[in-house]
Amino acid sequence: MGLVDRLLPSVVPRDVEVAVGLPGDDLVPHADVVMDRAFSVDARPAAVWPWLEQLGKRRAGWYLPRRLERALPSSRRALRRLDPSYGGLQVGDVIPDYGGRDETFTVAMTAAPSYLVYTSRRRGTDVSWAIVLTPEDVRTRVHLRLRLGPVKHVRLAEVAGGLFDALTIAGMAAGLRERVC
Repeated sequence: MGLVDRLLPSVVPRDVEVAVGLPGDDLVPHADVVMDRAFSVDARPAAVWPWLEQLGKRRAGWYLPRRLERALPSSRRALRRLDPSYGGLQVGDVIPDYGGRDETFTVAMTAAPSYLVYTSRRRGTDVSWAIVLTPEDVRTRVHLRLRLGPVKHVRLAEVAGGLFDALTIAGMAAGLRERVC
């Protein structure tokens, strides 16, 4: 278990989750960096799906738990309700991203309420981001996989990028749990 996993165990994927192929893995087939995160939510996939579908800059935002959002200006806080205008994502839809003023994600694959796969290109690096929902009795396992390639500074992306990814997913997981349950 790496340092990031020890610091943020709430989003550590199971070994079987890391080993399994996910929708969209073929979109960046020779990824230099792959980051897997996973967590469970006490609701069925159909209840979790609309919350994930509305994520994004100039959309519902990026979920954080209430105690962290209180430190943000109200204009920067994520929605705490579902907004139907953000539902129904289709392949080809472009979603603004927080990676920079002009950064976006494009919906590459979607099958509600099972998976949503985005792609992007960032300074010469291809990116795919899969969000996969798996039912576990009355709960949902949310598995996120970020694939990057080519990457010039692999170790930097793994360590610094991995820590940033784990922190944002841990915050999102906690915020999502508050909203869905």
